[in-house]
Amino acid sequence: MSGIFKAYDIRGIYGQDLTEEMAYAIGRAYITFTKAKKVVIGRDCRPHSVPLQAALTKGILEQGADVVDIGQCSTPMNYYANGSLKAEGSIMITASHNPAEWNGFKLCRADAVPISGVSGIADIEKIVTEGTFDPPAATPGTCTTHDILPAYKEHIKPFMNFGRRPKLAIDYANGMGIPESQTFADAIDQVALYGDIDGSFPNHEANPLHHATLAKLQETVRAGQFDFGVAFDGDADRAGFIDEKGEIIPMDLITALIAQDVLSREKGVIFYDLRSSRVVKEVIEAAGGVPMMSRVGHAFIKAQMREHKAIFAGELSGHYYFRDNFVAESSSMAVIALCNIVTRAGKPLSELIAPLRKYACSGEINTKVSRDPQEILATLKAKYADGNVFELDGVSVEYPTWWFNVRCSNTEPLVRLNLESTASQAEMEAKRDEVLAIIRG
Repeated sequence: MSGIFKAYDIRGIYGQDLTEEMAYAIGRAYITFTKAKKVVIGRDCRPHSVPLQAALTKGILEQGADVVDIGQCSTPMNYYANGSLKAEGSIMITASHNPAEWNGFKLCRADAVPISGVSGIADIEKIVTEGTFDPPAATPGTCTTHDILPAYKEHIKPFMNFGRRPKLAIDYANGMGIPESQTFADAIDQVALYGDIDGSFPNHEANPLHHATLAKLQETVRAGQFDFGVAFDGDADRAGFIDEKGEIIPMDLITALIAQDVLSREKGVIFYDLRSSRVVKEVIEAAGGVPMMSRVGHAFIKAQMREHKAIFAGELSGHYYFRDNFVAESSSMAVIALCNIVTRAGKPLSELIAPLRKYACSGEINTKVSRDPQEILATLKAKYADGNVFELDGVSVEYPTWWFNVRCSNTEPLVRLNLESTASQAEMEAKRDEVLAIIRG
């Protein structure tokens, strides 16, 4: 059972690891742990999200809490509903980019503050495992429905500052990017790919990190006259971008561009995750912002943003976090920011990105390992002790012309390497191979 309780959410295969019985128990445990009295619940388009929501709601109501059912929605809409409706918690029923047979729960406290493995998921697991629920309430809670989309659209509208009407190609992957994009649909021209909601995800995996899923979008962009292309993941809390030539844009460079747009209106702190190119820090500084490095993972980034009152943060995985969406993701705000930049710049997106492609990056390289990953990290620390070593997340080492970060997966026996050279492609490749040789032993 414990396999479904992950570092950042609860996730498993429906009917096998994650059942209605389990959802009911999680609902009871969530209220036992949080003591919330008003909980927002939304769901993605997987067919089994409906029975899971019913069982989850039953458990919550039995514990005396009220449920606000916002129905089928994106994860960013769920976060917005949590904050704007003054709820004391929220649950999004989704397995994000996972295949159709998977499902899960993303849990939050009030103001969309995430509950992670270390801040509550382990406690909820313990309550479920041991059956130590609070007694059912004498008076059950009530369930009401609420359409959050109109308010979310009004919330997003002020961030539009287009110089002209943009034209986009958008791959919805049959997922929750469809309702998410309603925030800007009236202000753009678009060609939609896979724009019918279908929780079986019949066309391709809803994961823009996997470049193979972007092939049709690239083909569409190259065949037309578009400002850029967008690809949403399954629950639309992530987005990938393609320039007008059909080239895939690294997501850390999108962080840099969005930072420019955000900082054009207000100066302040911008976070970037530690896997990002050093050009991101340079762009933030040039735009008058204060760059700060974050560890990987939405729960950590959101906590750091709150601590430092940051305006915006971007992650290499395509999560873009906005203070103005309750310090949570909004992929529509990311799309709008890019529209602002491109339509006002007087030059195509490829030209805006070109100066940012200045350093040689390895990209994230995953290695399946048989020995203890912590031994690998210790070996790297000893080998590169003459560099600037820090352990914000895994082991990072900086030298004058190159740097690397090695992290361990939270869920798999994988070690992840990101390495960059500011000097040359040759140096990047040589150092990449050198570090990989140590990792692979």
